[in-house]
Amino acid sequence: MCGICGVLNLGRGESPDEGLVRRMVGSLHHRGPDENGAYLDPQVALGHTRLSIIDLAGGAQPMTNETGALWIVFNGEIFNYVELADELRARGHRFATRSDTEVILHGYEEWGDACVERFNGQWAFALWDRPRRRLLLSRDRVGVRPLYYAEHDGQLLFASEAKALFQEPALSRAFDPAGLAQVFTFWAPVAPRTPFRAVRQVRPGCNLVVEDGRLDERVYWQPRMRGPTPPADYADERRLNTLAEELRAHLETATRLRMTRSDVPVGVYLSGGIDSSVIGALVRRFHGGPLRTFSLRFANREFDEGAYQEAMVRHLATDHAVVEVDYQTIAGAFPEVIWHTETPLLRAAPAPLFSLSALVRSSGYKVVLTGEGSDELLGGYDLFREAKVRQFWARRPTSQLRPRLLERLYPWLARSPSQSQNLQMVFFGRNLDRCREPHFSHLPRWESAAALRRIFSAELQAELARFDPVEDLVASLPPEIHGWDPLGKAQYVEIVTLLSGYLLSSQGDRMLMGNSVEGRFPFLDQHVMEFANGLPPEAKLRVLDEKHLLKRAARDLVPPEILQRPKQPYRAPDAQSFVQDRPLPYLTELLSAEGLARAGLFEPVAVQRLLDKCRKSRERTPSNTDNMAVVGVLSTQLVHHQLVEGAGLASVADRDLTHLHDHRRAP
Repeated sequence: MCGICGVLNLGRGESPDEGLVRRMVGSLHHRGPDENGAYLDPQVALGHTRLSIIDLAGGAQPMTNETGALWIVFNGEIFNYVELADELRARGHRFATRSDTEVILHGYEEWGDACVERFNGQWAFALWDRPRRRLLLSRDRVGVRPLYYAEHDGQLLFASEAKALFQEPALSRAFDPAGLAQVFTFWAPVAPRTPFRAVRQVRPGCNLVVEDGRLDERVYWQPRMRGPTPPADYADERRLNTLAEELRAHLETATRLRMTRSDVPVGVYLSGGIDSSVIGALVRRFHGGPLRTFSLRFANREFDEGAYQEAMVRHLATDHAVVEVDYQTIAGAFPEVIWHTETPLLRAAPAPLFSLSALVRSSGYKVVLTGEGSDELLGGYDLFREAKVRQFWARRPTSQLRPRLLERLYPWLARSPSQSQNLQMVFFGRNLDRCREPHFSHLPRWESAAALRRIFSAELQAELARFDPVEDLVASLPPEIHGWDPLGKAQYVEIVTLLSGYLLSSQGDRMLMGNSVEGRFPFLDQHVMEFANGLPPEAKLRVLDEKHLLKRAARDLVPPEILQRPKQPYRAPDAQSFVQDRPLPYLTELLSAEGLARAGLFEPVAVQRLLDKCRKSRERTPSNTDNMAVVGVLSTQLVHHQLVEGAGLASVADRDLTHLHDHRRAP
């Protein structure tokens, strides 16, 4: 992994400023501490910071082809680069390095922009075609790697992170109200929007071609699900077993590529769930030496999965390291977490993952494999099961029995007092008449998050009066989505919103690269994704058994206690981390009436009521709404302070990070 940046003269501005590009490179040092470099000509400047993983000696960037006509800066990995290089050599291409970066250059020479369709990997790159005065910006299929851009004063600025763009002092840093509304609905901005009015991001699965001063977005890939499935296609046990074998074969290939295509050691995250356990077990099957694994533990056992992690460590006999976090760890790390996410959050969950990647780096590792993407592709979320029950309920909305199926998903409903239970039934029973809409599955989650916008300031609410994030998103959905089965619709929406915008960004790339660690995700392999998207829905969600096909495929890989364990989504203490007796100084400052008024984003009185409520009940887990509200307000205030006001990280973080360092050591 690396950091990339650059400036292109669109024909109306001056030649790129070398000093600006070098400042941009410096702001991305954490993404690539091993090397850095730059290329400049009268029209373009390219910058690069390198985390050396493949071809340690020969992979320096910016890189050019034999003639000097093409130049590239690249962040990511092309895992099938060996096979592509062999194919290109057979076509007459000559290579000067063993790097995957050079494969992109020769692939572009041979196939043009369509070269990306042949890449199996995770990438963001900028390729400058000097003779044609043409820039190609490309981002991988689901947005594992980030790529931002902004037009300013006749120039196009682009980079792996927004903070690099802000090295141009005249570029507006103002918040985009629509981007904030998306965060407080979908948990993240939806590309091409960002939290900043002047900054956009290249959409996953897209190329952005810049030529003759014009920007042209071209989609080369998007998830495509299948339509309704005839019963005979999934009811046969032999058919299901065959599909499970095919899934297993795809996962084995994807995992082997991500484990072996590296010139540095590779470790594995073990969360205690089936996804990372399957990846760890597959790695063990073809990895001869000691296997290094890493896990996250919580002092608050409500969130802890340590027993399952230990079971998997025993099963695989790994060399294991653990980091444990508590409230103070999360609160102390949060300013640095937000500095790296560059976006408001509604959950504190990224903070513990930042501690985990710090453990990986301090253990001498630069690369880890994780189980990210399995839930989205193979039907693992409660949201999918809940939507299936609600679809069934919607066929007979007056039924008193059908909603009782929700008690199988959420047993606390059956244990709740009748009044509370009735309220929950009202909550889940909303919008049943909209069950044919492609985003039906997500309406309860989105409406809960959108309710938080009531604490926006009057000025911000006025700016948003004519913008509906849900309507805006629905208008962008592909027309063919209406012909897909309900699970496929839900999966598509989840992939383009939460997976790309939050899980792979704020919880993924940013928390890993903040400590100079690369994450690799076998479930997001191109062939695994396309196979999973083509599966009949009942193979993924069989009645209410989530990830059914994966469990079949993994029967001989992981212990029964992992296969049969109840679903436990990854969570971390949210509001509880920030309402302790001794709040850290940055909390007091940013959440004071003066701090809130200075930013002008939230109503100070409403925020104070919220904090008082959480402090009084801090011995109990706050409600979902209160959790999101506290984290949302605090993180937005931090983004405003650090990036909009330009105060940076050190002004709020220096003293507060002492807790984080205390907990980074493995026991």
